[in-house]
Amino acid sequence: MLNVTNKTKPLPQLNPVSMRQQVLEVLRAAIINGDMKPGHRLTEELICEQMAVSRGPVREAMRELEVEGLIISVPYKGAEVLDINDTEVFELLMPIRLLIEEFGFRYALQNATDKDFAALQIIVDRMAQAAKKGDVDDVVAADVEFHETVLRLSGQVHCMQIWRTISPRVRAYFSRWRHQNPDLDEVVREHRQLLEDFRKKDEAKVMSRLKEHIFVMPTVQHTARPGRQNSSTVQKNAPAKTPSAKRPPAVARRRTGKKTV
Repeated sequence: MLNVTNKTKPLPQLNPVSMRQQVLEVLRAAIINGDMKPGHRLTEELICEQMAVSRGPVREAMRELEVEGLIISVPYKGAEVLDINDTEVFELLMPIRLLIEEFGFRYALQNATDKDFAALQIIVDRMAQAAKKGDVDDVVAADVEFHETVLRLSGQVHCMQIWRTISPRVRAYFSRWRHQNPDLDEVVREHRQLLEDFRKKDEAKVMSRLKEHIFVMPTVQHTARPGRQNSSTVQKNAPAKTPSAKRPPAVARRRTGKKTV
């Protein structure tokens, strides 16, 4: 009998981390694009059955989704998809995002090369192609990739870490909003202008454009929706004036010429 030696290169072992990452990306995408709507219950057993994976990667992925603020675990009930309201977005997430990106873009301006500008141009071109097709999800994905690429150029590791903790909820909110208000060409124009200023390394214009892109324009577009009234999430109410009847007694006495005791 011939002694045949198997010299074939052994197959690589599957990395459980990559499996967790795959499950995470699938579930995150389903939440962000609205396939799993707020209140949707996530059951480990059902997810494992549908994706043909073990409980370990699913459990780890769900923990990550909870850290990202996309789901919440309720004792004895399991996990469910969280809603994202206007107040949270415009009073909390947007100001935090603007602060992070102003910091990151400022450092990225110092480090960016022609090669980096070319890479950003490819992302914007891909965004434009998606806009022509009316593909909201791909436009939003390219939007996030553009900003994440610039922040990576900053070299500020903690900046990236903080940004990634809020970006999934911001992305989920605007993905749902864009499906209702699909002015995708405007998104492309904003990124073309931002890239143009970024390429010129004009810090003042980049900071101004960034603020308009992240906070001002979304706020204006949001409050301009039919049947929607401006709220405190956009315009702060002017301080209430003190009624004359409630003026401090000392002031009233001075006006009457009477001495105070």
